[in-house]
Amino acid sequence: MKPNSTELEILKLLWSSQPRTAKEIHEAIQSKFHWSYSSTRKTLERMGEKGLLLIGEEGNKKSYQAKVDKVATLALYAQEFAKNVFELDGPLPVTLFADSRLIEKEELSELEDLLESLSVQDKKGN
Repeated sequence: MKPNSTELEILKLLWSSQPRTAKEIHEAIQSKFHWSYSSTRKTLERMGEKGLLLIGEEGNKKSYQAKVDKVATLALYAQEFAKNVFELDGPLPVTLFADSRLIEKEELSELEDLLESLSVQDKKGN
């Protein structure tokens, strides 16, 4: 499942440091979304229901961790962008992501493989 843009922002936060409580997540994203705390909690609940997050307990507080793989999720977004925006039939070159703050150098080969795989799937589907 591909997360929507709001869900992706929460996942990116969690991929950088997890687990986090709803309050920690809210404090990190509040300036971007200008949400109430209850809106953040509702979004986290929905993300759990969709299978995007693992919801655990830390004492009397809920904790949240990303359940979806970072590289696979980003590859899906990148391939969709290449196809829908640039109308590219092949995968984006992985060198485009070399300076990304989100992708570690060790993850580049995995990303390249996933982009190639998604490109092949797109060709078979069309």
